[in-house]
Amino acid sequence: MNDSTSTTPKPPRDDFDGPWKDAIEYYFEDFIRFFFASSHPQIDWSRAISFLDKELGSLGRHGKMGTRHVDKLVKVFLKNGSACWIYIHIEVQASHDASLGQRIFTYNYRIFDKFNQPVASLVILADDSATWRVDRYQYEALGSQTSIRFPVAKLMDYRDREAELLASDNAFALFTVAHLRTQATRGADATRYPVKMALIRLLVEKGWTAARIRHLLKAVDDMLYLPLELNEKLWYELTQQTEVNVMNYLANLEAQAEKRGELRGELKGLEKGLEKGREEGREEGREEGREEGLLAGKSGVLKKLLEQRFGPLPASVENRLTRASEAELDGWSLVVLTSPTLEAIFQVH
Repeated sequence: MNDSTSTTPKPPRDDFDGPWKDAIEYYFEDFIRFFFASSHPQIDWSRAISFLDKELGSLGRHGKMGTRHVDKLVKVFLKNGSACWIYIHIEVQASHDASLGQRIFTYNYRIFDKFNQPVASLVILADDSATWRVDRYQYEALGSQTSIRFPVAKLMDYRDREAELLASDNAFALFTVAHLRTQATRGADATRYPVKMALIRLLVEKGWTAARIRHLLKAVDDMLYLPLELNEKLWYELTQQTEVNVMNYLANLEAQAEKRGELRGELKGLEKGLEKGREEGREEGREEGREEGLLAGKSGVLKKLLEQRFGPLPASVENRLTRASEAELDGWSLVVLTSPTLEAIFQVH
């Protein structure tokens, strides 16, 4: 074999950009409160917040900026009654970018020129260098000086604060830990496996709402990449532990199905039924198809719902769930949210 044609497959690149985008949008107030605390009380959080990604994209299609990437443009209102546009640039690259300051400057003035409103540029340095920092850009010609200074949060500054971050109720505290652990376990799946499991367990134990946990769970799951087979093994182990919230498990099943291109309506329908107690959600789940191999998952989901409603289950009920057919599990799932007693559920079939 010619060595010149032989290549070793590279491991998939960890996904930082996608999770950061999603997390900022879902937890924007947490993002500001955690990284830019002095700005938080100035924003009127009772008024609508608008994400202007399309408008931001149009600003980068001209000249050299065509190849640049900026994550979020957000319109917020201040408590003093004025409106302002906040430009947030997230750096997720592993090494410093010498053009960062100029890019912040260029987008800042382009946004101001387009909207004629004040612009705040907020920057996260998410690289793995402890020393590289940039918080300004300036130039001078013939006595005329132009410059910009912008607040910066450096993730590497949080390396020695993990215990504090993990105890926090701010979504971005845990998200920061996930980012740092992703960097620390790059290319080491065996090391990352228990790290990811422990982080997910901690997230579930936070006691947050299902929606708040679900979005952060997906971001953490995507960021701490594991090969599909290993990731499925991790989730199977997690579902055997009573601490894992059923809604989170369903969210992960849906995410895994999307990765394989086999998204089934049953997961969407079942999730809707569990969240809202709506009959049409459960019907949608049964009618739109069942993914092979989910029988054990259905049994686990139903068990957790029963425990949430009625407390610890007697051995006889657990045995019935273990031996149940798919049709039986579907029937019991239909009445789990409406039956007054545990006995009433199992008299249905």
